[in-house]
Amino acid sequence: MKNSEITGLSIEEIRQKLASEQETLRKLRFAHQVSAIESPMKIQETRRLIARLNTVLTQKERQK
Repeated sequence: MKNSEITGLSIEEIRQKLASEQETLRKLRFAHQVSAIESPMKIQETRRLIARLNTVLTQKERQK
């Protein structure tokens, strides 16, 4: 998900997306601990997406 797509979302949509991505990260980490997953880079990509979502959410909340 690109930054331009994230900034186009409303605050509630960002919160929903953030919750789902955090759940995805938990599942990826658990799967990686049990046995090696095919693409460990997905963990890093998910962490970065969560960080971008948090950044945009903070910016939007401050503007409001």
